[in-house]
Amino acid sequence: MKVINSKLHAALDYLTVIFLLAAPELFDLPEMTAMLTYVLACVHFLLTIVTNFEFGLIKWLPFRVHGYIELVVAFALVFASFYLGSTDGVFSRNFYLIFAAIILIVFILTDFRHSKAD
Repeated sequence: MKVINSKLHAALDYLTVIFLLAAPELFDLPEMTAMLTYVLACVHFLLTIVTNFEFGLIKWLPFRVHGYIELVVAFALVFASFYLGSTDGVFSRNFYLIFAAIILIVFILTDFRHSKAD
């Protein structure tokens, strides 16, 4: 059941960026994990502002493609979590595993077929 529309997804994306920017300080993340988290925040911000949905600023990237990119990122974060777990510890691994799961859940629950910005 697709309960997240494009407008809610856009809002969640901006909240995700804020969370990612705050997470290194909030959770006292180790250096490598913090650096990856800041990079991920920047990438997610860029992805969000170029997407063709309600809160996208440039409206270049189709919303459906945005979703596929997030799906790929979710799986990449699973792999990154195990790398970070081996270098920065169990908390870093779990942080990224949970974050990947949340991105995957949002992907599954989002209706990427329609965007009110179209």
